[in-house]
Amino acid sequence: MALRVLMVLRVLILGGTSEASGLARRLEGDARFATTLSFAGRTRSPVLPSIPSRVGGFGGAEGLAAWLRDERVAALVDATHPFAARISANAVTAAAAAGVDLLGISRPAWQARPGDDWTEFADLAGARDALGEMPRRVFLAIGRNELAGFAGTPHDYVVRSVDPPAPGAAPGGAVFIAARGPFALDDEIALLRAHRIELLVCKNSGGSAAAAKLAACRELRIPVLMVARPAIPPRDEVADDAAAFDWLLARHDAALRGV
Repeated sequence: MALRVLMVLRVLILGGTSEASGLARRLEGDARFATTLSFAGRTRSPVLPSIPSRVGGFGGAEGLAAWLRDERVAALVDATHPFAARISANAVTAAAAAGVDLLGISRPAWQARPGDDWTEFADLAGARDALGEMPRRVFLAIGRNELAGFAGTPHDYVVRSVDPPAPGAAPGGAVFIAARGPFALDDEIALLRAHRIELLVCKNSGGSAAAAKLAACRELRIPVLMVARPAIPPRDEVADDAAAFDWLLARHDAALRGV
């Protein structure tokens, strides 16, 4: 009787997003894949799936390439945040250096709808400067790592992120809300009303988990200062974890056939 040889594809997912978690759940228990999920370590209490995981950086593109070679990884999936431009650029460089197939999961960006009052900026500095000198009540939905750029401005800020900012990192007097999405529309409307928010500053992260704040601003006619996504080097991309799983299946089948 001929022996059946099981082809195992070694996969590294660069995570920290709902798409990464969704792909990890699809791969969990699938004997065709040996998967590791990597977190950068910025979130203090990441939600870990039941697959091998690691926390921390690789040491830039060179370190990531060495890790890919040492672990005999065949497929790299970059499912990091749309604004993690440095990590994504390193992934492109490392995958090319290590001869590893690379896929990016890039969720569709948010698009303005009728009734929205959006102004788009290339970076957070532009959005900050556009707030002006007249004190305003501003909802900063930008995460906790770039709050320092808003220090010293005359505005009253409400800040929301999964983890609290480091001491001294947030603008003085800012109100901090610790929360993890998804967020409901009614709750977002109540939050904006309770804090008498006049402007929202956010990054165009896309996805559904945090989109309700935009619908709430539309309903309450609150202007939005929207920061555009940074550019990253060209790569193969899909929009969600389901398509990424199909891509991995195709890579597995090709490896099984020796293509």
